[in-house]
Amino acid sequence: MANSIKILLISFLFIGQNLLGAIAPPNISPYEAHSKSEEIFKAHARHKEFNQEIACRTLINYLEELDPIKCYLTKEEMLVYLNPTPELSTRIVEEYKKQQFTTFQAIYDSFLASIDRRNSLEIKLATLPLPIDVKSKDLHEADWTNDSDDLLSRLLKIRSLQKDSADKLTTQEQIDIFFQRITKRRTLREKEFIGTCILDQKREMLTCFLKALASSLDSHTMYFTPGEAKQFLIQVQQRLFGIGAQLRDDLNGFTVVQIVEGGPASHSTELKIGDKIIAVNHDPIAGMDITEAVELIRGPQGTSVILTIVRETPSSKEEKFDIIIIREEIVLTESRFSSRVEPFGKGVIGYVALHSFYQDPKHSSYIDLKKAIDEMKAKNNLQGVILDLRHNAGGLLPQAVEVTGLFIQKGVVASIKDHTGNIQRLRNLNEEVTWDGPLIVLTNRTSASASEIVAMALADYGRALIVGDDTTYGKGSYQTFTLESNNPDKINPQGEYKVTRGAYYTVGGGTPQLTGVKANIEAPGILSFMEVGEKFSKYPLENDKITPLFEDDLSDVHPLYRVRLKKILGKTLQKPSNDLQSLIPELATHSQSRIEKNLNYQSFIKEIRQTDRYELDFNLIGQNDLQLDEALNVMKELIILSNAKQSQNFVR
Repeated sequence: MANSIKILLISFLFIGQNLLGAIAPPNISPYEAHSKSEEIFKAHARHKEFNQEIACRTLINYLEELDPIKCYLTKEEMLVYLNPTPELSTRIVEEYKKQQFTTFQAIYDSFLASIDRRNSLEIKLATLPLPIDVKSKDLHEADWTNDSDDLLSRLLKIRSLQKDSADKLTTQEQIDIFFQRITKRRTLREKEFIGTCILDQKREMLTCFLKALASSLDSHTMYFTPGEAKQFLIQVQQRLFGIGAQLRDDLNGFTVVQIVEGGPASHSTELKIGDKIIAVNHDPIAGMDITEAVELIRGPQGTSVILTIVRETPSSKEEKFDIIIIREEIVLTESRFSSRVEPFGKGVIGYVALHSFYQDPKHSSYIDLKKAIDEMKAKNNLQGVILDLRHNAGGLLPQAVEVTGLFIQKGVVASIKDHTGNIQRLRNLNEEVTWDGPLIVLTNRTSASASEIVAMALADYGRALIVGDDTTYGKGSYQTFTLESNNPDKINPQGEYKVTRGAYYTVGGGTPQLTGVKANIEAPGILSFMEVGEKFSKYPLENDKITPLFEDDLSDVHPLYRVRLKKILGKTLQKPSNDLQSLIPELATHSQSRIEKNLNYQSFIKEIRQTDRYELDFNLIGQNDLQLDEALNVMKELIILSNAKQSQNFVR
């Protein structure tokens, strides 16, 4: 049985994926936590002070930060905080103004006490029968447990789900390791909260407060510990410095499960898949959290790292030796974009999948996509392009503008409006249009932010058809990050933050905030019937509109520079077109007919309609990316109709 889907709208991609571990908390004091909070308020688009509303939100978030799956604390212990009175929320605000966090410390102390109870219950679990037919949904949507007996019942359900997963493994050794890993993750997390001294606990409490406060303003404002800040940059840029290997925690070491092509490990040829790393620079790493081990392996470009390896020989004996690898920059190309061509008629359809919007000194999403499309045109008779933005959660805003510019002439792509109402326009100023032919943007419910800018702007101009899920994620806000992307090593030891500064709008004056970008032609995919999107998040910003900007009056530009910019824009401004609109009814009707007649597709739709989001299986029988297949079918018909329309215009 395949693994269940994990909806992670922001994935921290690095060697060994785990942000939890017994790592020292940021070096922050109550004064510094208060100062950091005030910085966030000052920058935020809407909320400017720690008032009673924010205090109540922060309380709820704080409890969930400590106990996200509600298996330590009980409702009877936390009831006063789950339903705070006006008196309590007023007191919390007054404490905050005095740089005191007494209430949050009291909750933290209760949580520390609950760790001992949880460990006692873990021992008791082994003696009790497990419930059957437990559903993940029941636990993900469950409320806080009422008391200790209710808590034990929940832990039994969790263990039942874990056993269901373990039973799918093939050997008893694998099953044992599976449960040992679960126990290790839990105990490491508990050690993180317990710390080595009272000061560690105070700092961890303040860290949890900052996380809870930031997320109480909106779902995209976040506080990062130094380690998390580094992982966030890796996620955005899809690049890191290290050896280029993916590791698995095997308790007595870390086994190499993948070697990144083109990375230092692949260049040296000494490291093999299946090797177990037991020490880094002669320091043992067995028993460490995987995050700590990875941090030891990573390091500045050009420096060396000594790995102590245990390798099983053909005779089943183990040999132990050291290897030296020089660290290099690793660009996770497969996580950035991919491209290929599909034969059609006397030419090809180009397919480019952009997984994030990135930029570094050598690469960018704009440069890589332009190069891919230019190569397609040079080697083939390119008839149409499908830009796949599914699962693309966004990235760098300027890159969204440049990627849009691959397909349009000069003009406004997007506008950003800050909390003061000031509007700044983001324009495509590139002279060359890389592709001006038939274009489809393929989206789903996790296409967000920068992806929505591209899709919505191209739809506004009438340059592309949107195909895929009924709507995209619906994130129409923009954020700034305190850590500079070009200085990833200059991380504030007190942590960094990402804060929502305002909203963005495309050239038509609309924003995808809450509503998302609507598909012109719906082709259901794996996420189509899930509750995924901004409208399902906590505390989202509202949706609004601004004036369309097809006629750019340059009002946001200083008068001294307007004449110059007007000359740069020249007469090559992109004009909105309704040509595609006339084709949509026919294309949509034919697409719907194909989907209805496709028994494989109908079976897939039935399955995803009936299965809840926590049990959805990626390996649905016959799935085979039916959504992309249908996008290709739509493109083929679009090419035929576009060619016929051009022929008619030529005859006239």
